[in-house]
Amino acid sequence: MTNTQKIVPFLWFNHEAEEAVNFYASLFKDSKIGTVVRYGEEGAGAKGAVMTIEFQLNGQEFIALNGGPEFKFTEALSLFIKCETQEEVDHLWDKLSEGGEKSQCGWLKDKYGLSWQVVPTALLKMMRDKDPQRAKRVMEAMMKMSKIEVSVLEEAYNAQAAHA
Repeated sequence: MTNTQKIVPFLWFNHEAEEAVNFYASLFKDSKIGTVVRYGEEGAGAKGAVMTIEFQLNGQEFIALNGGPEFKFTEALSLFIKCETQEEVDHLWDKLSEGGEKSQCGWLKDKYGLSWQVVPTALLKMMRDKDPQRAKRVMEAMMKMSKIEVSVLEEAYNAQAAHA
């Protein structure tokens, strides 16, 4: 893999980096697993165990490390996925949340503890509407959701403002 990105997310796992990378690569198009570096005599892992794995998801470069239990993922950093269709949202939401934790507004933690936001591009477009009332209705609808449903957002977006 050629490294063209200047900034590459580096993900610290306890000991499941290889499993996680294989799982993520199975979910995203244009994914590749690149160089795998293994521990030698020294380091946090057993000799021959995976230390780092370079990989790509949708062409985006990442590196995963088996660094031991010292550090855990938190919601302070999440991976934001722009989905073009509800089918894509459904697929990624279902697969990534399996064995993890579902939250609100398209957020979830996968079974490895990594936080993701599974977001339809339709939401981004509606939230940028020049009509502040439309954008507000969409925001209010989204705040009630776990997995984001485009049809519910569209209903809120297209609703007529209540007359006083």
